[in-house]
Amino acid sequence: MASPVEQFKLKPLVPIEIGGLDLSFTNSALFMALAVVAAGVFLTQSMRGRHLVPNRWQSMAELSYEFIANMVREQVGSDGRPFFPFIFALFMFILLGNLLGMVPYSYTFTSQIIVTFAMAITVFIGVTLVAVIRHGVHFLTFFFPSGAPIYMAPLLIPIEILSYLSRPISLSVRLFANMMAGHTMMKVFGGFVVALGVFGVAPMLVLIALTGFEILVAVLQAYVFTILTCIYLRDALHLHH
Repeated sequence: MASPVEQFKLKPLVPIEIGGLDLSFTNSALFMALAVVAAGVFLTQSMRGRHLVPNRWQSMAELSYEFIANMVREQVGSDGRPFFPFIFALFMFILLGNLLGMVPYSYTFTSQIIVTFAMAITVFIGVTLVAVIRHGVHFLTFFFPSGAPIYMAPLLIPIEILSYLSRPISLSVRLFANMMAGHTMMKVFGGFVVALGVFGVAPMLVLIALTGFEILVAVLQAYVFTILTCIYLRDALHLHH
């Protein structure tokens, strides 16, 4: 039986090496491209007809749009409107990446820590730049809670800075760990089904339940990543503590 972690191995599909640097087009890059294409096709095709009474695809596209728009409105406020396209694109990219990974023989690029960390560090740097541009030096007050006694500054400020710097790590590890753990469990029980043959009914039932649960996790993790992005953006814009 193949190792459960074999499914996460990066495989070069188009080997590219420039100046000793490996820039190969991998299975991960392929499914990232497919996620972008799938999002584009879904949104453009579902809205092409613009029916007065929305069909199924148009309803799904409108629900997705309204869902993220309401999230931005509730978490960030009206100041978050200019950032809606980025947040919506981020949500769709992660969601479709997670769901594409549920297709047999596909690849879940969100199970790669380097991918999730790249998204997390992009969000982190982006919201930090927004905070600095909007508030200037006043942004530094974010690291000292309002109302706290000044003599606590030597203790509180390092803790707040460490907490702030840990954001991209927690954001990336949460998504990576959940997707990797779920797919590993599915692979393990799938192996039991094959190995036990006709006696693999119980593992098969567990596998079916795990598949449904993993689809729920795929949607939930896209939501969690997106809402945390909104919260970090709210902090940057309003210096909420």
